[in-house]
Amino acid sequence: MSKKIIDVIADDIAAPREKIMDELRVMVADAEDLLNATANQTGEVAAIARARIQESLKVVKKSLLSAEASVIEHTRQSAKVADNYVHENPWQSIGVAACAGVIVGMLIKRQ
Repeated sequence: MSKKIIDVIADDIAAPREKIMDELRVMVADAEDLLNATANQTGEVAAIARARIQESLKVVKKSLLSAEASVIEHTRQSAKVADNYVHENPWQSIGVAACAGVIVGMLIKRQ
């Protein structure tokens, strides 16, 4: 079964977002590794710092999951609206696409 246009658009938009989310996950994992590596450090200051880092990591993880879900939902809604508009107004959509193509062609020809 072929993919719907909504899914294709959402996948295209999701690729850069996924890269950013992956980088944030790596950053959180690195911070956790650093936290674990310093676990054997003693002293009140080290214990307080570890506790603050752990709390911050919990907050960041929760925010990251929430932001990811929100971005996915907004992306799907935007793609659905665009798909509905194109289906309801095919000639206007073709006209806009043709104008954009002409403009891009003119810009390419200049160079």
